[in-house]
Amino acid sequence: MMWGGYGWSGGWMVPVMGLSALLWWVLAVVLLVAVLRWLRTPASAALDRPGGPGAVRSDAREVLDVRFAKGEIDADEYAERRRLLTGG
Repeated sequence: MMWGGYGWSGGWMVPVMGLSALLWWVLAVVLLVAVLRWLRTPASAALDRPGGPGAVRSDAREVLDVRFAKGEIDADEYAERRRLLTGG
């Protein structure tokens, strides 16, 4: 009896269909995660922006004071940079 070429050679279709179903689920999860991150980004980015809501504004003098307090710069460098900032 003739099967028209659709005998046992069509057995590869089952694994391919299973793999394609798995890839669709992976794609759906990746898209869901991407959309959730995209929706969440504007609110968190606004907090990190200088002058944004909740952001701590620090001017150059405060940064200089903190660096001196941490010991990143010595007293001479602190005095020179402070003089430059005040224009004196």
